[in-house]
Amino acid sequence: MTQTGKLRLGINIDHVATLRNARGSAWPDPLRAALLAQAAGADGITAHLREDRRHIRDADMAALKAGITIPLNFECGATDEMQAICLATKPHAVCLVPERREERTTEGGLDVAGDEARLSAFVTPLRSAGARVSMFISHDPRQIEASARIGAAVVELHTGLYSDLHAEGRSDEAEAELNALRQGAGLAQSLGLEVHAGHGLTFANVSPIAAIPQVMELNIGHFLIGEAVFLGLGPAITEMRRLMDAARGL
Repeated sequence: MTQTGKLRLGINIDHVATLRNARGSAWPDPLRAALLAQAAGADGITAHLREDRRHIRDADMAALKAGITIPLNFECGATDEMQAICLATKPHAVCLVPERREERTTEGGLDVAGDEARLSAFVTPLRSAGARVSMFISHDPRQIEASARIGAAVVELHTGLYSDLHAEGRSDEAEAELNALRQGAGLAQSLGLEVHAGHGLTFANVSPIAAIPQVMELNIGHFLIGEAVFLGLGPAITEMRRLMDAARGL
């Protein structure tokens, strides 16, 4: 399959809230960051409302939904509490992720295959409410196939291992992981799933992921919020977009 079309770029603004919460003040404001990202050409805003509210908070989700005009991707764990908040917020998309209180960041993909019946029931009201439901998963074919069976519209492939291997200079292992991601993307598309990718992506490693033809969207947060300290958020997004476009031959 040839590479076609421009990749969408979703900006995760979680760690603007992390910085705000570290001081216990109202600044920096995640909504302001989302609006800056929107002005810089972001195609969507992602925010993860964790059970422990370590960064994004309930009021942030409401403010984002009311304040931005691009799609809001609501990341959360598959809990009754989060389902209720999603149904009240009515985001464009809901991305279900695994969540453990003790983790620093999301450490792996959701085990859809091992929790298929519960997740199938969980996504039904979200779909009925008009949300595009996404599963944040590994490239494991079992997880991709289970995601299709439960009625997800999208899978977001976890690129964290690839990113770590790339950063550590383990090039052969990084290439093997990249090939597995390519195969997973092809399988997902063949099953009618839209393919997204994200986690750990940087200026240095994004191009091979962006070049995977089945991938339609990248969601990038921590790195770009960090680069914003040095470049400004708009210029950081512009550079990421440039690299993504170049990888697609645009």
